[in-house]
Amino acid sequence: MGAAVAASPVPEGPLVTTEWLADNLDNDKIRLIEVSVNPGVYERGHIPGAVNFSWHTDLNDTVRRDIVSKENFEKLLSNSGITDDTTVVLYGDTNNWFAAWGAWVFDIYGVKNVKLLDGGRVKWEAESRALNNRVPEYAKTTYTVKGVNNDLRARLSDTLAAAEGKSNAKLVDIRSADEFSGKIFAPAGVPELAIRAGHVPGAVNVPWGQAVNKDGTFKSPEELKVIYGAVGLDGSTPIITYCRIGERSSHTWFALSKILGYDVKNYDGSWTEYGNAVGVPVNNPSGTVWAAK
Repeated sequence: MGAAVAASPVPEGPLVTTEWLADNLDNDKIRLIEVSVNPGVYERGHIPGAVNFSWHTDLNDTVRRDIVSKENFEKLLSNSGITDDTTVVLYGDTNNWFAAWGAWVFDIYGVKNVKLLDGGRVKWEAESRALNNRVPEYAKTTYTVKGVNNDLRARLSDTLAAAEGKSNAKLVDIRSADEFSGKIFAPAGVPELAIRAGHVPGAVNVPWGQAVNKDGTFKSPEELKVIYGAVGLDGSTPIITYCRIGERSSHTWFALSKILGYDVKNYDGSWTEYGNAVGVPVNNPSGTVWAAK
């Protein structure tokens, strides 16, 4: 990748378009990172110049159920040639869910100038834009995390406090209506990972897909305010997003936090933790118990 000057300035705000990115692939102050979950997607072809961050092994701890450690995150960014002046653009497969998780982790570790490619891989490919399978090499840096913002992360205790009315945080479950009601335990084709089905008491249900257009791009801020405002999420009180494993809820966290500017925590334990926890209340309108009526 050459040290070409960007064709246009980096846009304000948390998103960049496919058009802008296509014109700025040779800008050495931009680091493009793919965060996809499906095996082999990056290797078969990726946006030119993109490095690959594995959601499973790079952005999650491989020993604890936790996000990547501060030390390993620093190594990851250093090995990718990222500095404090770098603009990071994240994108990925599966509706940008895991790229949004990446944006959440980057935000926890205080990385500045992080953007999401609006529409992700799907939109880039739909527009027949360039892909290649060459793995880029960048000069290593020494990236140092300046601070860790754990206020972006909800724990089981935070979620339980909201469910029991001991905090003013509002819960938004972004899973499908059938998951929310307890009719199903997990999306079709996905293994069940929770003993109980249903949702956290007091949560409202706004499936993640309501935030996007048909091409996968986010709806306008005005549209998002209407969608979330209809269920009482207007930014006047803190919000906790959750799903099944925290990735779809990262997408909604991005919409509410980065686009609308609301005070939002993502509960990455989500239903696989809450639905297996002993002694917590569960709302299950469908009446499923132990995967059976």
